[in-house]
Amino acid sequence: MPWIDVNGVDIYFHEEGSGQPLVFLHGMSSCAEAWFQQFEAFRDRFRVLAYDSVNHGHSANSPRGEPEPDRADELEGFLRALDIERPILAGNSMGGATILRWACRHPDDALALIPSGAGVAPPNAQPSPELARLREPIDDQTIFLPFGDSLTEKLREERPVLYDRYFRIRSTATRIEALRHPRTPTAQNPSRAELSEQVGKIASPMLIVVGSLDRVLPSAEHLHRLVPASRLAVIDGAPHNVYWEAAEQYNAVVSSFLDQVASKP
Repeated sequence: MPWIDVNGVDIYFHEEGSGQPLVFLHGMSSCAEAWFQQFEAFRDRFRVLAYDSVNHGHSANSPRGEPEPDRADELEGFLRALDIERPILAGNSMGGATILRWACRHPDDALALIPSGAGVAPPNAQPSPELARLREPIDDQTIFLPFGDSLTEKLREERPVLYDRYFRIRSTATRIEALRHPRTPTAQNPSRAELSEQVGKIASPMLIVVGSLDRVLPSAEHLHRLVPASRLAVIDGAPHNVYWEAAEQYNAVVSSFLDQVASKP
């Protein structure tokens, strides 16, 4: 079935392939369908899964006026509900941050970790105004959700279908409802400050992927410094949604990484 109860929430997920579980986590206002290019690339080798986080995609909305559920708790619940152990976890932006918070709680429980478009902010870093704009409530007339600098104008010009497709898959009724009636932000566990102190204990192999045009490049580089055994792949000319716009390059570096770590006992 495509829906499953996760911590009392009706969560939609998609699954293809068999073998070692490879779970993809989407970014803010995105959804599981955003990973279609990765499903095509990895379903012959892995059991590939992606789910819509609460208040996104085809999953349920949380109650208005209550704190939004913690997404690391949600990931734990999803893995538990499907009896997944030793997963490979890949996530972009919000999904990448969720992976890092989960991994701080479970330093060596994952076979591999692949955060992209995410990291740990360097000391004295200023909050991103672009990210703040994407979190602003929308009016009753908006039906296609903006995504700022997550994709480039070059993609719009050269591959307009792929560019427009991203507008459509993210603009679901669930997400529109959540942006018209924002939930109370939940306290992140671990917090942003705690994250910088705890990521160094993560022992699972980690590949950090980031586009050279991504606003979070300094945070990705700082994460790499904090996790000495990690690897950093910077994809030239790619934006925040590196997995979408530069899927071929993203899939290649991820595949090479998994060839090394997933074959180990």
